[in-house]
Amino acid sequence: MKRALVCGAGGFIGGHLVKKLKREGYWVRGVDIKEHEFAPTQADEFRLLDLREAHNCWEALNLGNGETFNEVYQLAADMGGMGYIHTAECNIMHNSALININVIDAAAKIGVGRYFFSSSVCVYRDMEPGEPALDESDAYPALPDNEYGWEKLYAERMALAYARQYPIEVRVARFQNCYGPEGTWRGGREKAPAAICRKVAMAEDGGTIPVWGDGTAVRAYTYVDDTVRGIYMLMQSDLEGATIIGGDEYVTVDDLVETVIAASGKEIEIEHVEGPVGVHARNFDKSKIKSLGWEAGTNLREGIEKTYAWIEAQVEVWKARGGEPL
Repeated sequence: MKRALVCGAGGFIGGHLVKKLKREGYWVRGVDIKEHEFAPTQADEFRLLDLREAHNCWEALNLGNGETFNEVYQLAADMGGMGYIHTAECNIMHNSALININVIDAAAKIGVGRYFFSSSVCVYRDMEPGEPALDESDAYPALPDNEYGWEKLYAERMALAYARQYPIEVRVARFQNCYGPEGTWRGGREKAPAAICRKVAMAEDGGTIPVWGDGTAVRAYTYVDDTVRGIYMLMQSDLEGATIIGGDEYVTVDDLVETVIAASGKEIEIEHVEGPVGVHARNFDKSKIKSLGWEAGTNLREGIEKTYAWIEAQVEVWKARGGEPL
């Protein structure tokens, strides 16, 4: 039986990844600074550890009896949606850099065979709608739009440097806007799909919701099941360097909002307000991940219907408990 360590198992993608690895027959240890908020962990073992401390990384990786993990999946990070990324950039760079430095160093030195690092398409420059697609090599010359992207780019290079100096194979995925159930939906760290679902679920039929920006920014959103399937396929592959994981269904922010409204069955108006939006557009060539046979299997309408239903249920629970301030 293969043994895997999932760092960030208390988070959104990490929690779903634990479930995927268990379905594949792995023995899984999950590690995070917190328990998963929405889904009991399915890991065989879960440890509360702060990976900003180097000794905790060694504890996370220690199986005892001279055994080592076959695979380590490093998804632990200080992160959130666009509002958080723009207001907490010092925390993001400080905390995530410490985690990424410590985990790859310990994994390489303890003898882990294969290591996964979760990066982001935030490593790329801003784009305009209609620009030709960028591929993995086009992250250079580097000009990320925010400090979150700069830290991810540095962490990519660090992991790949360890792969050159130690007998550890490294796989790097650049995620493109992952969404789905069992993720943060309130509190300031939620991503755009979850935030829009929450606003619509809380709005009265015939009401209005605020949306940051003018609604024209272009994105592709990848359902979480497709993302974790891509992670697994990439980790089992021989693909080296960074690999973009994301779908090809590009929509504007207004398109996203209208998709959520349709899933709700309500009549809702959009009010565009000032707020951090990020880049104008994204457009990527996914040939590398598709060479493994990966395709996004869930379109935006299907994924939003599942996500909205889950968040709507969370809102109802929240209301029943008295609805503390968001």
